[in-house]
Amino acid sequence: MCHYAWPGSDALPRDENGKLIFDDVDLCQTWEAMESCKDAGLVKSIGVSNFNQRLLEKILNKPGLKYKPVINQVECHPYLKQAKLLSFCKSKDIVLEAFSALGSQRDKAWMDTSTPVLRDDPVLADIAKKHRRSTALIALRYQLQRGIVVLAKSFTTKHIKENLQVFDFQLPEVDMKTLNDLRRNVRYMKLKEMTKTFSLEEVFAGSTGWKTWEIQDAVAVLV
Repeated sequence: MCHYAWPGSDALPRDENGKLIFDDVDLCQTWEAMESCKDAGLVKSIGVSNFNQRLLEKILNKPGLKYKPVINQVECHPYLKQAKLLSFCKSKDIVLEAFSALGSQRDKAWMDTSTPVLRDDPVLADIAKKHRRSTALIALRYQLQRGIVVLAKSFTTKHIKENLQVFDFQLPEVDMKTLNDLRRNVRYMKLKEMTKTFSLEEVFAGSTGWKTWEIQDAVAVLV
């Protein structure tokens, strides 16, 4: 998967002034390297993460494209439905996969901890009570019925077993509509620091002097 890429163990490398260090590798060059891995039999499928429609189109419209992304992994949950991106991915036969499907784990390094807790939402709680399920299961089932693959992270046996119950029930249309109407527009993954140096317009216009897919990838999280 074409994700954030960095050498070594430091996920966010910085220079001596504490600013993030970016690379100047073009997105299409990175994708060609991914295609080479598939040609060599090293991987069965290749995909992307945190790509908005514009970045997906850049790959799909690349001259000489061999393989399109089979999956796009993005933050997606009842508070951030990604409806337009989901529609576009379906139209291109690209699977949308949701990370933070149950909201974030409240890590200060990645999010604003003042944001509301998804699993405490009263609308989710009412539907959960009606079906005698947890709010986590309702959130996961909602995504599955929208055609989204979900990633649910857990360290406890109890929660892992509970998550598997998502296949044991269905949400009726009235509940799906209620959740569709839950318009909170909350994004837990906050990477504002990635765009402090340049504006979004400068990045997409190419006036920054960078052609880095890491910057584009980070911006895709925010737009």
